[in-house]
Amino acid sequence: MELKQKGASAAVGSFKQLLVTMKWTTAADFDLAACYEKKDGSHGLIYFGDLGDLNDFPYVQLSGDEGQGDAGGDNEEQLRITKLDDMKSLWLLGWDYGQVQAGKPARFADSDMSLSVMDDTGTTHNVTLDAGTFGNVAVIATIENSAVGPKLINASKAGTLKGLTNLQQLLEIINS
Repeated sequence: MELKQKGASAAVGSFKQLLVTMKWTTAADFDLAACYEKKDGSHGLIYFGDLGDLNDFPYVQLSGDEGQGDAGGDNEEQLRITKLDDMKSLWLLGWDYGQVQAGKPARFADSDMSLSVMDDTGTTHNVTLDAGTFGNVAVIATIENSAVGPKLINASKAGTLKGLTNLQQLLEIINS
């Protein structure tokens, strides 16, 4: 299923594992990350500095860090999700590392970055970033976890960070 426009959504349903994959060949140091809000209102971040854990909370784990130093080629980062029970929301993010460090606009518009979310039945949802060229961090998709089950939404919003030291600044972009 294609989620090409901001606001497009699809039910994810029950799953044993979700596999989120971000791919790009552009010479850019993009990073996949996930910010989450627990049902108790607390927040956390899974990124190259904290890869997460599949066997303990947050039940989300990042594969690693590709494309370092603006390396082009077949770059791919994966995020596995095995449980959403304690989550209210999970935001799937992409950022342009060098541009975040410098506080400059990202190179999303000039890239071939793509994001897909596949469940354990093989159903794949491709999410297209529909946020223009502003900012250096993109909230590509949101997984809302409600009583009727998780829903994947094309969030397509972007903002600008200066460094990766302030979770509050990132949450302001997410909630804008």
